[in-house]
Amino acid sequence: MTPAFAPPVFDDVKAAAVRLEGLAVRTPLIWNPALDEAAGGRVLVKAECLQRTGSFKFRGAYNALAKIPQDRRGAGVVAFSSGNHAQGVAEAAKLLGMPATIVMPADAPAIKAEGVRARGAQVVSYDRETENREEIAAALAAERGAALIPSYDHPDVIAGQGTCGLEVFEDLVARGESADTLVCCVSGGGLIGGINLAAEALSPDTEVWSAEPAGFDDHARSLAAGERVSNARAGGSVQDALLASTPGSLTYQINARRLTGGAALTDAEALSAVRFAWKTLKIVLEPGGACALAALLTGKVDGRGRTTVIIASGGNADPALFAKAISG
Repeated sequence: MTPAFAPPVFDDVKAAAVRLEGLAVRTPLIWNPALDEAAGGRVLVKAECLQRTGSFKFRGAYNALAKIPQDRRGAGVVAFSSGNHAQGVAEAAKLLGMPATIVMPADAPAIKAEGVRARGAQVVSYDRETENREEIAAALAAERGAALIPSYDHPDVIAGQGTCGLEVFEDLVARGESADTLVCCVSGGGLIGGINLAAEALSPDTEVWSAEPAGFDDHARSLAAGERVSNARAGGSVQDALLASTPGSLTYQINARRLTGGAALTDAEALSAVRFAWKTLKIVLEPGGACALAALLTGKVDGRGRTTVIIASGGNADPALFAKAISG
């Protein structure tokens, strides 16, 4: 679905920050000398794994739901997600007293589906290889008269995610620092799109890089091609949070003008970054949430002699997979 919206602007990010004040966690920028040594430069990690619901997704979900008029909230909200947006929407709907239905792939990690149900939302499962989640969600929303909140290609979602970047650049100024490079895990592009709006306004000299699973690097390939391209596969990576088929229409309009480049990370590299984050940084990351860290640790994004910000986007790790990752 191509949304009939204009892309958000930085003022929308600032307005989202006001809505989220006191609700979203202002997550820290973590510094660790061992990470500096591994990268050959100064590195700060924005720990969105410590965000409400365990990922950055609460930011965009709450901002979008809070803008739904009061007289429409009774019909509820429908979303589609592999898990992190699902939990963000469920949490936001609970706070706002709205019923929520989430369309999730049948192979989504159980911890994510359980998190959605624990927050009172309904889960509708689908097969990501044979069924179209957007069509299922659109049909449910039409049937119920509910608001449909996509996981990334919506101006209010993008603006909400942009508050992550707003905090990064505000906190850097407070430290008397600036970032040469920022690396962000990417699926549909909502988070990196919102961050790019903040970077454009507050730190235009910062290079912004995408980090994606190998075989699912549609943003890097779209940037190279000058147009949106799609992935050949719908699934097959442990980086389940980063498997959108193509960049969003709105997100691509923002990111195409701002992205410096992109890195593609294998599952083994992502799992190695999960292990590094646990062992060295003492934070829990899911494989998709560790993708940007993996880009730096592998040198696919060069941090030598530079100040780099890494967005650690989520920590909703499947217990068995996490145990495998940290055991090495």
